[in-house]
Amino acid sequence: QVQLVESGGGLVQAGGSLRLSCAASGRTISTYAMGWFRQAPGKEREFVAHITWSGGSTYYADFVKGRFTISRDNAKNTLYLQMNSLKPEDTAVYYCAAGLKGSPTRWTSYNYWGQGTQVTVSS
Repeated sequence: QVQLVESGGGLVQAGGSLRLSCAASGRTISTYAMGWFRQAPGKEREFVAHITWSGGSTYYADFVKGRFTISRDNAKNTLYLQMNSLKPEDTAVYYCAAGLKGSPTRWTSYNYWGQGTQVTVSS
């Protein structure tokens, strides 16, 4: 079992930046592909970014390309999401996920989830 805990969310003005972290415990994440998803009120959970177990390959949703960067530090058992040029429409609860067993862009493909961290972007 892997336990995931997100942190780093908060309130930021449009154009600002935040860095989310996802700390894992229970077992190493070094063999897991991982992803970030988000869910806004009244909307379905949507894919944000994905990274392979080694960090050698990343993939992003079109709406965050060029603004968000996913990375990982396997030695620290931690996943990151650097978010720049934030927009009000980025407001959501952000979740990290691990244990991929299918398409990396589908939230149902992951076995393990954190509790989420709230990101609010004001205009």
